[in-house]
Amino acid sequence: MHPKALLDVCAELVRLTLRFEHPADALLARFFRANRGLGPRERATLAEAVYSVLRSKLLFEHLAASGAGPGERRLAILGGPRDFLMPALNAQEKCWLAQCDAARPDDLPQALRHNLPEWLVPPLEVQLAEGFWPLVHSLAQSATLDLRVNALRDKRRAVQEELAAAGIAASPTPYSPWGLRVTGKPALGRLDALARGAIEVQDEGSQLLALLLDARRGEMVVDFCAGAGGKTLAIGASMRNTGRLYAFDLSAHRLDAMKPRLARSGLSNVHPAAIAHERDERVGRLAGKIDRVLIDAPCSGLGTLRRNPDLKWRQSAATVRELAARQASILDGAARLLKPGGRLVYATCSLLREENEAVVEAFGAAHPDFAWLDAGELLERLRVERARSLCSGGASGSAYLRLWPHLHQTDGFFAAVGVKKG
Repeated sequence: MHPKALLDVCAELVRLTLRFEHPADALLARFFRANRGLGPRERATLAEAVYSVLRSKLLFEHLAASGAGPGERRLAILGGPRDFLMPALNAQEKCWLAQCDAARPDDLPQALRHNLPEWLVPPLEVQLAEGFWPLVHSLAQSATLDLRVNALRDKRRAVQEELAAAGIAASPTPYSPWGLRVTGKPALGRLDALARGAIEVQDEGSQLLALLLDARRGEMVVDFCAGAGGKTLAIGASMRNTGRLYAFDLSAHRLDAMKPRLARSGLSNVHPAAIAHERDERVGRLAGKIDRVLIDAPCSGLGTLRRNPDLKWRQSAATVRELAARQASILDGAARLLKPGGRLVYATCSLLREENEAVVEAFGAAHPDFAWLDAGELLERLRVERARSLCSGGASGSAYLRLWPHLHQTDGFFAAVGVKKG
């Protein structure tokens, strides 16, 4: 496609994305399915431009005001890779873009440097203090590509060598014993390792949540908000395909997405089931019978802003309050499943205390029959390197798992580990 035509397509995609009617990744996927004539390089260029606009929306809107032509075209120019842009621009646009690129970040107002909605800034500044700006800079970058090796079928070292033979460089993740971090963003779809279920794409932080549950052979386990099953598959492998693992979710559609992954994985101990709510009859029948429960609660997703930068514009303080109430209800309902001595892991991919510590502490105050464990100590027992550096805070001397993109190069995750007293 000629660069000028590609820029026009990019401008239209920017316009559609900034309506925020659909998640950006879903919108792009649907657009690419409808325009199969676009090659891999063209798709990558369009996606890069759209995500760049979402990451730097406030700054680009400020700079775009000084240009000429349709607003979405100016935003597409600011977000687009420079090597593709130049042949598509006229002399006036090239001059304007050079002036924009010469702007010094230190001369800009704070809001144009952090590119966050104003409601989100105060809670992050309070939590992080001097770490606020390192987090901001981290969120402006794209996320790493992490893989989880299916321990039921393969060894990490063997898979790493197999990827190298296919021209894909990968190194062991620093914390997860199951993970490989891939260099760049190579296409994985045709790899035999993926087809036979040896690997799954999964952020290292998400792998650590499954590891923290520490599900054992022969146990009864529930992944309460299973979604498409990334953590479910990791838990099933850690159980060595024994026992019984229930994968609950409110969405049958999300559970359907697990089916091909489950078939590849070789697991036969997973039992997906759609539920209507946390007090569904299916849940009630298991009350007091379960050894371990993972609750990866529905949340704002702000820990995934490197991958999903549109979320910061799609969420608000009001939606976070609504989510916190929902999270508290889910935690209360799922906790009923545990037998005495059973373990509960409450987790989110949110950065905010309101969805994390506040929910856990309110639950603990209302449930004296639960005690909180030290996540750092548990991870040390599981031989996770530098486990204490992944944890902070906690009730009654315990510590929560707290992963930050700028500190740990993972998505932002929180997890608290509780045990039902006997």
